[in-house]
Amino acid sequence: MDRPGDRSNRARVLGLCLAVLLALVVVFSLTTGASGINAVEVMAGWLRGEPMASRDAVILWQIRLPRTLTGIAVGASLAVSGALMQGLFRNPLADPGIIGVSAGAGLGAIGAIVLGGMLPILLRDLASVYLVPIAAFFGAWLSMLLLYRIATRQGRTSVAMMLLAGIALAALAGAFSGVMIFIADDAQLRDLTFWALGSLGGATWPKVATAYVIMTPALICALFLTRGLNGLALGEAGAFHIGIPVQRVKILAILCVGAATGAAVAVSGGIGFVGIVVPHLLRLISGPDHRFLIPNAALLGASLLLVADVISRVIMAPAELPIGIITAVLGGPFFLWILLRQRGVLDM
Repeated sequence: MDRPGDRSNRARVLGLCLAVLLALVVVFSLTTGASGINAVEVMAGWLRGEPMASRDAVILWQIRLPRTLTGIAVGASLAVSGALMQGLFRNPLADPGIIGVSAGAGLGAIGAIVLGGMLPILLRDLASVYLVPIAAFFGAWLSMLLLYRIATRQGRTSVAMMLLAGIALAALAGAFSGVMIFIADDAQLRDLTFWALGSLGGATWPKVATAYVIMTPALICALFLTRGLNGLALGEAGAFHIGIPVQRVKILAILCVGAATGAAVAVSGGIGFVGIVVPHLLRLISGPDHRFLIPNAALLGASLLLVADVISRVIMAPAELPIGIITAVLGGPFFLWILLRQRGVLDM
């Protein structure tokens, strides 16, 4: 039983429940879609030891499994990045986009879509699959490095300056993105619209491997920042006096968010609200202790994004609704509830 004010046991139980939920959602994601393969048929075949039809095997192993694994990585990365940002800024409304990383990734992707046609034909064919995600990732990293350069003076990084510089960089990236959109043709505009709203439809095994190579170290690093983030809840001065290396924690948190968010945006496009909703919901349920918040956010973020992806696949089958629309419909009302609750409009 938890001591008064201690919700550790509740957080541990919640983590186990979220792990079970993720396992169920993974099965649901693998076996649900417009192709006619459903969970009951697949599970019954597995239990009877029957071999799968070749068409079903291709759908599961070459389409749905890469898509599901990408959804797990993207959902976990966005949720953990949101938890890191909220802990760093000590603000439950912070999210990965607050430091301009998402805007930088968007500018890189938009530039690749619009200007990619200017490449030589041979190079264009080689880069056709990877050009957009690579450009998005480097756009995120360049914006992050520029932000760090602006916000750091005499070896110390100012969180307030980081916030202001992030807003300015996001505005600049948005302006340049607007120029790119203005000069784009009709086909490029359709690609830009679908990419901006987010989708896991382009997931392939090479993209899965690339995403996990980048996201996995970032998520593991985030687990080692839990003590530092808990200390930062006391303020930077208080954290320093209890032995927290404040500057190192801030730098590593920025690097983790840049890598995880940049890679997520690169492989899935713009998907909003996961970074705000998931960490805040977990804080309401099990408290702000980052030792449990970070891993639980990864589990819940992955589950939430997979559920949204399944909805996007089946709600207008055989067409696919962009996943960013689903997360906005789910996250928008919750975000408004957070704002009203903080202002005292809703007493809950």
